[in-house]
Amino acid sequence: MSSAPLSDGQKHRSIRRLVYDLLLNKDNPDGYSSVFEKTIIIVILVNLAALLAETIPIIYDSRERQFHWFDVASVAIFTIEYLLRLYVAPEDPDFNQDKLPRLRFIRSPFAIIDLVAILPFYLAAFFNLDLRALRVLRLLRLFKLLRAVYPAMVEFMERNRDKTLRQKVYAIVNETPDSGKLHEIFDFTIVIWVLISVTCVILESVQSINYYFHVEFIVIDTIAVAIFSTEFLMRIYSCTENPKYQHWLAGRINFSRQFSSLIDILAIAPFFLESLLDHLFDLRFLRVFRLMRLFKLGRYSAATKSLFYVIQREWPVMKASIFIMLMLVMLAACLGYLFEHEAQPDKFENIPQSIYWAVITLASVGYGDISPVTPAGRAITIVLALLGIGIFAIPAAILSSAFSDQLRIERETMKQELYEMLGDGQISPDERTIIDAEAKRLHLSKVEVDRLLEKAKIELGLISHPDQKGHSHHEPHYSHGHHESQRHSMDLNYLSKHPEAAGEQFKILLAQLQQLAHSVDHDRLNRYLSDKKHATDFQMETWEYISKQTKKKP
Repeated sequence: MSSAPLSDGQKHRSIRRLVYDLLLNKDNPDGYSSVFEKTIIIVILVNLAALLAETIPIIYDSRERQFHWFDVASVAIFTIEYLLRLYVAPEDPDFNQDKLPRLRFIRSPFAIIDLVAILPFYLAAFFNLDLRALRVLRLLRLFKLLRAVYPAMVEFMERNRDKTLRQKVYAIVNETPDSGKLHEIFDFTIVIWVLISVTCVILESVQSINYYFHVEFIVIDTIAVAIFSTEFLMRIYSCTENPKYQHWLAGRINFSRQFSSLIDILAIAPFFLESLLDHLFDLRFLRVFRLMRLFKLGRYSAATKSLFYVIQREWPVMKASIFIMLMLVMLAACLGYLFEHEAQPDKFENIPQSIYWAVITLASVGYGDISPVTPAGRAITIVLALLGIGIFAIPAAILSSAFSDQLRIERETMKQELYEMLGDGQISPDERTIIDAEAKRLHLSKVEVDRLLEKAKIELGLISHPDQKGHSHHEPHYSHGHHESQRHSMDLNYLSKHPEAAGEQFKILLAQLQQLAHSVDHDRLNRYLSDKKHATDFQMETWEYISKQTKKKP
């Protein structure tokens, strides 16, 4: 039967609902509300930058027209946003309970802020306002950021209602199940200020730019130091919530000795040292250490953390390759000095200077500022250049292989965690939050996570495979994942030298046994293993233990 045609009112409501779900409904995973909100935030931040730039005559005087049209474009974007929110107010749960939802929206605090952000521009078209006053009123656009920050604060306070101050601070600066959106905003703020600060340090080194913006650079650096100092104090204060740093004094000292904490200290130390000791020493050279702030971004990159872990895991092999490189460099430097010293005493003056030539040659850089002229020296150079192609590539190859291996181990570990979470046959909201956080760390898309979940459910027998509808869940079948696990099993020689990798492989194998215990016919397998020809006593006891533990799970 064909459905009845929609009336004009129904069509209007369906379009309004579609617009709301597409752009403003945060509960719609298929919508673009996050992109819409981030776009508005970026426009607000760029407006702030433009407002600051207008106070600098050398920038504003020659580009007044461009600034004006940027302001027009910004007002247009904010106006469209306001009208969209007004249009879909009857669909918004915050306003649709009222008889006049649009009037309720207009009276809401966020709507008033949105209106005030654009009102000065339209008032200037009808009234002769002082332009300086108009610029000041444009600062009100910053309050639009409250639309993103305030809900995150409310959510954070609800989640941490019964927590202590130190626990709340810890949840803000570290990702925990109770951190919520506020932690993401905190991280985003630190990242933005790291980028702003490092950019200013780089531009400050250009004399022509520093001449005009010296005061602005000082102000920005002072604000950045205040933000980074506050962040460091928050981390020091709350670090005792971490079980590794529980002692009130020793825990904080150990936390301060971590690499990330040392980077935080180096990010602010030059400012305070130069301010306190400037009258005693010339400490301007410390300013270059402000570039260390860039390393703070490593805390917010899962790939960087994985890389550091890989380097730590592969360090014994790396040490061996570095030792070989150093031996080759020293040998090449000594031979270069031996063959070239008499012919070029100014360039191959001593062995340390020859070390520079050896490194440049082995690395295949070849600046050309130092080059051999004797036949023996040139012959050595040819050999070094050929050896350098392979020798200097060894660490890169080791890191590349180990990084790929580490990513595979982490994804297999995540798969094993999915098996454990599916022990009760379903994924709870808290478990889904953990999965999403882990997927974000491993750079897995939502589609890939859903595919892993579906694969885990198939292998655990919770759902049937689309190609195996005729098979019973109790009949063991070998899926593609089974063969992949066999194909990716690690070499025992490698595992014997890497306990961490062996531990991860153990967990993967245990997850496969748990998977088997979920899906196999226990009676038939017990009869098979009870025959001494097929299994030893130890193998039978191991299977009985795993089978019992699997049955105990709810």
